[in-house]
Amino acid sequence: MRVLLDTHALLWATAYDELLSSRARHLIQPQRNEIFVSAASAWEIATKYRLGRLPLAQALVDDFVPVIRSAGYLPLPISLEHALRAGRLTPEHKDPFDRMLAAQAIHEDLPLISNDEQLDVFGVRREW
Repeated sequence: MRVLLDTHALLWATAYDELLSSRARHLIQPQRNEIFVSAASAWEIATKYRLGRLPLAQALVDDFVPVIRSAGYLPLPISLEHALRAGRLTPEHKDPFDRMLAAQAIHEDLPLISNDEQLDVFGVRREW
């Protein structure tokens, strides 16, 4: 199975595994599934760290690519198609990171590992 991690699922998988649901923990196993991490998550984590909203994320910000690679996760770049889809998503949802993750999940036909029910307005397949 191929899945996309929401930003909080990525943070929890790398540092706070106990916060994940048992289903999410089961799915976030690179030996079982292809786990994708969006460039939008890197952007979101770095932005929130810079703004002081994720003070404990310094190690992840400093070594994002090596951490992702060592976990066995795959990078998902933001394409023009992803950007256009994110901009066209009709429900009003102000968070640009959520919009991008939803657009990528829909465009790439990937379930999104997330506990955020607000993403359901976009029609994503959400697993938790």
